[in-house]
Amino acid sequence: MALKNLKRRNQKDLKWPKIIIAILSTIGIVDTGSITLKKWGLFSSLSCPGITNGCETVLNSPWGTLFKNKQIDIPLSFAGFLTYILILIFAVFLSSNLISPKDKLSKFSWWLIYLISCASSVFSFLLIYIMIFKIKEYCFFCILSAILSLSIFIVSIIGAKFESREPMIFRGFIVAVSVFLAGIIWSTNVDPSNAINVQSPTQNVPPIITTSSSPKKVKFAKFLRENDIVMYSAYWCPHCHDQKQLFGKEAVKELKIVECANDGKDNQYELCQTKGISGFPSWEINGEIYSGTKDLNDLAKMANYDGDSNF
Repeated sequence: MALKNLKRRNQKDLKWPKIIIAILSTIGIVDTGSITLKKWGLFSSLSCPGITNGCETVLNSPWGTLFKNKQIDIPLSFAGFLTYILILIFAVFLSSNLISPKDKLSKFSWWLIYLISCASSVFSFLLIYIMIFKIKEYCFFCILSAILSLSIFIVSIIGAKFESREPMIFRGFIVAVSVFLAGIIWSTNVDPSNAINVQSPTQNVPPIITTSSSPKKVKFAKFLRENDIVMYSAYWCPHCHDQKQLFGKEAVKELKIVECANDGKDNQYELCQTKGISGFPSWEINGEIYSGTKDLNDLAKMANYDGDSNF
């Protein structure tokens, strides 16, 4: 009788992890899906709780894009979106009770959830490291995704009830190390500081802009130039690079940018001193100086731009 009661409890205990994983993966789909739609211009704005311009800076950084050419722009968030969908499919499949928990297909599904969430957790926390130490800005949605991945990973260990810890630890370790090494190689390759060191080792010039511009951003940049709105910048300033990344490389070519560092290439140091520029980036709009990285929508309002500002 006691044995039957124990089996019943074990079967009951297997239900809640599936439900929790399904809920967490659904939140992940909404989270990464929203970021992806914003990147593709289908969302007008994405409010980042408590962090001014942090999400825009992070998502428009070189690490925010998985693949890009003239025709295709795939944000990194899209990979997360597909990952959460895959986990949700397996969680729903396990919750449907179409197969026995002891069936090989059931065990295989749990293994996939465990290994996928393990890989996702490692990569997410690598991105958190990049966000803190490389980009030096914070994105609420990225942190949320990392928490969701880790939570799914932990719950999958509880729900799967692996018969032996050794295979679980060994396979998880192999996946974690593989993803970590692959992530390090990828992040190093897209790091703009590495690109500038290779291409211009002897010149004090800004890092290369890696983001692309939408036609709306190019049009807005032309408006700023035509109205004598100037961006004062310094080649070594990370926030200046962030500001340019928000515009994209095509739009930046249309901007009027003044180099203020006295050792920067083609600098106008004396002009910057005359203007009283003390922080970077700074924008000169109608004779007034505004310091700090500006969201493009905010900048459009400051410049009285009457065009389409759904950037």
